[in-house]
Order: sequence, then structure tokens, then C-alpha cells
Amino acid sequence: MVTETQTIAFGADDSAHVMQFCSARVWHKRLRPFKHPLNYDVFCLRLRIDASQALQQQTNWLFGFNRRRPVSFMNADHGYRDGGDLNVWLADTLAAADVAHPGGAVWLQTFPRLLGYVFNPVSFWYLHDKAGAVRVMVAEVNNTFGQHHHYVLTTADGSAIQSGQALTCQKVFHVSPFCPVTGHYRFERVITSRDGQAAVDRMTIDYFDDESLDEPIIRTGIAVEPEPFSTSRLWRAVLRMPLMTFGVMLRIHWHAFKLWRGGATFHRLPDLPTETVTSNQESSR
Repeated sequence: MVTETQTIAFGADDSAHVMQFCSARVWHKRLRPFKHPLNYDVFCLRLRIDASQALQQQTNWLFGFNRRRPVSFMNADHGYRDGGDLNVWLADTLAAADVAHPGGAVWLQTFPRLLGYVFNPVSFWYLHDKAGAVRVMVAEVNNTFGQHHHYVLTTADGSAIQSGQALTCQKVFHVSPFCPVTGHYRFERVITSRDGQAAVDRMTIDYFDDESLDEPIIRTGIAVEPEPFSTSRLWRAVLRMPLMTFGVMLRIHWHAFKLWRGGATFHRLPDLPTETVTSNQESSR
């Protein structure tokens, strides 16, 4: 195991390292009222959003930063969804959660557009201090109804978020029609290393719908293996999974059909929460 500071030192304050390629594995397991697992391979990108000028220089025939290419990242897929500066949106989001920006690198882990299409069930923002430690995480959650919500996660005293440290947050946003908008999430990021560098970075989100039970109803997560970005790595991934982003949406609807057929309780789309930002520290204020 490594500390958060040691792991994120890779590229955190070096403008030459503004992107990472991540091969990844996603899992989702429903435990009640019947077990229903799914697992599949994907790839994602990590981008240093506070270094947008350097990111623009990564644009080539295959990848485009805010430019149409076979694989692309678009500001319009995140934040206010208006294509504007994501750092402005991030500052507003932190202010809404009454959380200070830690002042270091800002990394976003997300699926890119592939052939112009993407759906991100959740993207993760990692905000570092100037020493390289992660002090704020933002889970940017989307549902298939075109809605989104942002969960801002910090430790109670604002200290660095350690590998293996669980952070809980109230659920306020409708994601699946087979889960109510009750209970809480438990987020936990665990990092393992090889030769002093991050080898596997695993983020799990367990959903507890019933506060009287110790076991969650759903366990989800994504395990990524970050590597320096290269066009060749990205091209090989595209050749292996040319329709990956379409497959994400297809799997969601296929497994929703299987849950419905299996008798899972259906919940209609509720009203949106009054705020678009929820902090895990709100209940302690």
C-alpha cells in the first residue's frame, strides 16, 4: 500500500504529465431481494483540468480536447454542460458545499466520447493540495434521464483523504428506477502500488438503502490501472472496444430489463433535489 501523497505525485505538479490512460474493470452487484452481478472491461482517461492549455496540445488525429475526433473529451459533458471553463464550475461547486479549493492539481477520471457518444454513470474529480495529497473528491453522477448531481467528499477535519478511508454521504439523487432515493453511499478509494507507482486504483461505492442493515443493497466500483497517455495505447484500446461507450448505455438498459423481469420494485422518477451539490459534511454542521 502507498499513501495518497506518494501515489498522486505522478504528474500532479508536472505540466508534461496532463493525461493518463487507464484500462479498467467495472463491477455492479445487487444483493437484495436477489443477487444480480455484472462485470465488464472498459477504458477511461484522467485529465488535469487545471492545465487546459497543455491538454489542448494533446489533440491529434485520434484524440481531441474540445475538438471532434474519433475519441474526444468535451467540456460540455461535465459541469454546467455549456462547454465553458470547468474550473469556474468547480469553484462554484466547492463554494456551494462550503469547501475550500486545496490549491493543487485537479484531475478528472472519466470516459471519453467515442465516435461522438459518451455516457458517464459517474466521473471522479480528485483535488490535490500543493504537496500532492488529495483533500477533496467530487463524484459527478449522471442518470439515464439526462439529469446529474454532484457529491463533494472531504474528511471531517479537511485533512488528506487516505487510501482505504471510507467517506459516507446521504443519497439525494435518483439513479436507478429499482432503488429508492433513501439511505446513503459509502465511497472508498484504495490504491496499491508497484515499483513506487500506482498499479491499481480502486474506487468502490456501496449503497445502503436501509439504515437498520449492515449490508448494502448494491456494491459498485471501478478499478483502473493508470499509465502515461500515448496515442498508441489509446488506439489499441479503441480497436479492442470500438463501441465501448455505446455498450455502457446498452448494458444499463439490458440489466434494467432483467431486474424488472426478476421482480425488482420499480420506483418512478422523483423530483430533482433542490440543490445540485451535496456535501458529505452537511449532516455534521
